[in-house]
Formats: sequence, structure tokens, C-alpha cells
Amino acid sequence: MSELDAAVAAALSADGHLADLLPGYAPRPEQQEMAAAVADVINQEETLVVEAGTGTGKTLAYLLPALLAGRRTIISTGTRTLQDQLFHRDLPLARQAANRPVRTALLKGRGNYLCLYRMERTLESGRLENRALADGLQQVRAWSGRTRSGDLAEAPAAASEPALVPRITSTADNCLGQECPLYSECFLMEARRQAQEAEVVVINHHLLMADWALREGGFGEVLPQADVYILDEAHQLPETAARFFGLSVSSRQLFDLARDIRLEQQREAGDAPGLSEQAARLERATADLRLVLGDGMRTAWRTLERPVGEAAEALAHALAEGIAALAPQAPRGKGLESCHRRANSLYQDLQRFLAEPDEGGQVGWVETRGQGFYLRLTSLDVSEQMAGQRARHGRAWVLTSATLAVDGQFGHFLERLGLDDARTLALDSPFDYPNHALLYLPASLPEPSHPDFAEAYLQEAQTVLEASRGRAFLLFTSHRALQTAADWLARRGHHQLLVQGAAPQQQLLDRFREAGDAVLLGTQSFWEGVDVRGPALSCVMIDRLPFGSPADPVLQARMEWMREQGRNPFATYQLPEAVIGLRQGVGRLIRDASDRGVLMLGDVRLVQRGYGRQFLHSLPPMPLTRDPAQVRAFFADQSSTSS
Repeated sequence: MSELDAAVAAALSADGHLADLLPGYAPRPEQQEMAAAVADVINQEETLVVEAGTGTGKTLAYLLPALLAGRRTIISTGTRTLQDQLFHRDLPLARQAANRPVRTALLKGRGNYLCLYRMERTLESGRLENRALADGLQQVRAWSGRTRSGDLAEAPAAASEPALVPRITSTADNCLGQECPLYSECFLMEARRQAQEAEVVVINHHLLMADWALREGGFGEVLPQADVYILDEAHQLPETAARFFGLSVSSRQLFDLARDIRLEQQREAGDAPGLSEQAARLERATADLRLVLGDGMRTAWRTLERPVGEAAEALAHALAEGIAALAPQAPRGKGLESCHRRANSLYQDLQRFLAEPDEGGQVGWVETRGQGFYLRLTSLDVSEQMAGQRARHGRAWVLTSATLAVDGQFGHFLERLGLDDARTLALDSPFDYPNHALLYLPASLPEPSHPDFAEAYLQEAQTVLEASRGRAFLLFTSHRALQTAADWLARRGHHQLLVQGAAPQQQLLDRFREAGDAVLLGTQSFWEGVDVRGPALSCVMIDRLPFGSPADPVLQARMEWMREQGRNPFATYQLPEAVIGLRQGVGRLIRDASDRGVLMLGDVRLVQRGYGRQFLHSLPPMPLTRDPAQVRAFFADQSSTSS
């Protein structure tokens, strides 16, 4: 046993430091096994893929070996919320349990930090659409004098107003870097400096992929070099990587550029009014493309009709004119120089998008959201790029999540990330699913494609809600299905109905916990990363298996690409992705050893199609019933037990 192995085992033992810190602590065999495996791959400088079921204690199982090993470590997780939780709650506990001083740092993407230069330019311009934005800007200005981190997560609520965010934050496009007059006071640069000096840096997957994409493009780096990489919520990595190793041009980038051209023209080139005219042309061309795209667009670029292509070419022409107008003015100031550089970069990206939207294992597609649009090139396979990044960075790798395997096999996940040489470890949840959970598959429902499905499903959901007395998540695979259910339940007088979109996610969750008998309706953002413990959540209902939409342009292209390789896209991609997605939703039900609850799945394909067995075999081991009377009995027993 190595020195690290012994130290990890001691820390997690019944009389170790963790036991001193946590009243009632009892060693968990699953946690100890995972920690031992993590310590071993750090020693051996190898790669470990570990699925750790809910309740395993995986966070401490990787934090303790990382801290005790004394090597430079980068820990990445799926969202900024989880990142904050890891840094502010879990890491301090692990540092105490490791009983050694460790320098740690929290680092987020630049859009999470106040940019003093952008804030000052906005204040100087005096141009805000309404008094509420002006008041919000003043609140942020007052806060800027108090904050040490500049992290907008700590700022007044007004800082999150969508119309204000781009005026108080920088992007990679518009940041002046060392040429910024406020560089010495920059919150982002200070956060990066602390990260360079730390032994353990906590980041998120978006920042990790952005850093790798920067290095791949020859534009330097953001993150320090590390010996150990630990990637939590690793099931998100394939899709996150596909976005960052591709290309994106957005209407926000274009409008921001036009606005900044105006601001910098006023500051640095007051005798060149033609710049403001070019900015107006760029805005019109951007708005014209958004208009011809229409609402609710998410489709392959090659399928769009001629007017869209003409509008995109007009936009490229407006950018080219802007570049020509900026070129002679750029030497007059750093702001104009930055605008010239950004216009060039956007023009090159747009030309690349228009020239080769479906070549080289990628797909070009367009998406509209609200008043904005995105033009994207997305890689269909990132396995080689991810394997290359892993070879270039770090010596030891740990990738973990509660949901990586399909029917006990890791092949799908390993293939998508090029992890041919990885060790694998599967650890079941220690929770008592056979006695604390019940899987209900209604017997009388039609298939989800049937026109009567929605009404029939909601009738079944109503029956279960009466038995559970609310206390339920209803999770949907589409916003349309969610809205249909919300309207249907509202007409039946559910007084504690919480619907995604009616308020920020955290507010909805807080209300759900406080109410104790609420019904929350959500789509994808509530399928994972949401933790509600105790009887307030005693039922999770999922309307249908989460297969990707056949109309999704990236899915269509990936399926076509796989067919060309002689592979079956349903068996090798769509099915395993849906299994992992379902497991994420199911994972909301039991979050603590004392939790009890019913899982209702409304998709009869689980028992009517052969592939249903893969879904059922991938779920926790809970008894299955098709009889609603057993559901009522389960909740009646739960009620008598709690009383």
C-alpha cells in the first residue's frame, strides 16, 4: 500500500479526521472503494471512469485523494451552481479532513466577472433604454467598490438583467487585455492569477473546453498546467466539447460590436461619423437575417430557402464594409482597434460557416431564441480531439458521474470521448431502493405518439398526485408537453403549481421545498443537478423516454454520418443517450438514505419494445407495479410511517 493509499484509507476510516468533523459519521464501502481507485490512478498516472450512484459520496471520494496527493489538480464540474457548491461547501470540509494546508482557487469564465472598463464606458455613454436599467447600473457601480472578487454571483440582482449584462462584462472579442486602462484592477485577471498560484483549481466544463479550444487555435491559455484532472458530471462532456470545438456566430456578438463601434467612435474618433453609419448598417443586416429566419428555428443550414442565404450574404457584406471603415480609424485608439479586430474575426467565422457548413465531420445549423439567432458549426465526433487534449494535459484523469453506463456497460461513453485506455468502475447507490421506492408503469396508456396520449397520461398523473398529496416533480421532454400539462392541472385547481419559466429555477425550488405539497413541472434543466431531500419530493413522473428529437439538425447529421460508417445510429447512439438521460431524471427521486418515493414512467415502450429492457435494467433496483392500488398503498404506508 502506497503512502497516498494509506492516507486516504485513514481519512475515511471510522476514527479518521472526517469522523471528527461529521457527527454520526459511518464509513461507506462504496466511497472507500472509489477513493482507493482515485488514489491508485493518481499514483499510476492513468485514467479512471467511475460511475458512482447517488449517495456514494463521490465528491469527497475524489477530493481527499487529490488533496492528499499534493499535486496540482484541476477539478471541473457541470454548472456554475455546482462549481460554487463544490468550492464553498465540499472543498473546505475536504481540506479539514485531509489535515494539510492547500491553496485553492475558484475560476469561472470571463462573463461571470464585472468588467470595470465596460461598466465605466456604459456610465459615460448615458444611453440606457429605461430607468430600471439605469438604476441597476448604479447598484452595480456601488457594489463594484465593495466586492473583492467581482463575481456577479455575489452582485445585486440587477446585475443579472439580460439587457445590462453585456454592458458590464467583457467577452473574448471585446476585452482589451493588457491594453486596458483598468487592467491592474481587473477582477478576471486577479482570479486567473490566483488560479495560477493555487494547488487545486475549481472550474466548470465550459471554461475547460473554452481553454482547450483557445490553445488548439494558438491563442494562448487561461488555465494553469496540472498533473491531475478530475471531471465531475462527466456525462455532460461529449455535448459540451462538441459545442466548443465547433464555431458559433450570434446576433448578440454582432449587436454588441455595432454598439461598441458607436461608443468608441464617440470617444476616439468624433470626426468620423461614418463609423456610426456603418454600425447602423450592421444592426439592420443582423435584424434582417433574424426576421427572415422566423421564430422557433432549429434546423440545418443547407435546408433553408434562398432568402435566408441572401440575408446572410448581406450581413457578411455589412461586416466587410465595417472592416473597411474601421481600418483607417483603428490606430486612433485601443477601443477602435479592438472593434476592427472583432469585425475581422466575425467576418472570417461567418464566411467559414457559409462556405463549408457540412464538411469534415461537422454540421452547420441555425437556431433562433427570442429576438436573437445563432449560426453554428458543430463537430459530430470529438473523440480524437478529446483524446488529444487528454494526452497533452495532465498525467492522471478521473471522470465521474452518477450516470455513465448503459445496462452496466461503459462502451458508449468511452467511445464518445476517446477513452480506449481507461479503467472503469461502477458503484451502486447505497440507498435502499427495493424498500424505499416503487416504479409505477400505468397499464392503460397508449404510446406517446398516439393523439390521446397527453390526456391519458395526465389522468394517470392526477391519480398519483391525489395519492401523493402533491409533493411531485413532473418532468417532460418538451416545452409543449409541459405547457399542456400546466394548463390541464391548473384547470383542476392545483393550488401549489410551480411551472418552469414562471420564476428563476432556484426560486421555484425554494418555493417547492417550503410548500411541502407542491407540484413542480420542468423540462431539461430540472432533469439533473437538482437536489430536493425529504418528503417534500416523494414522487417523480416522466412522461416519455427522452429520445432526441428527430428534427434536431445535429442528431440528423450524426445519424447520417454513422450510417455512412455502416453503424446503426439507433442502437449505438440514440438508445444509450436516452438511457443516460432517463437515469438522470430518475435520480431526482431518492436523494437521501431516508427518502421514499414513487417513480411513474408514462412510456409503454418500456414493456412493449425489446429495447425497453435496457432502460429497465439501467434503473435502480426498485419493485415494479402496473396497479395504481399499490401506489396508493405505498403512500398510505409512507404516511403512517412518518406519523
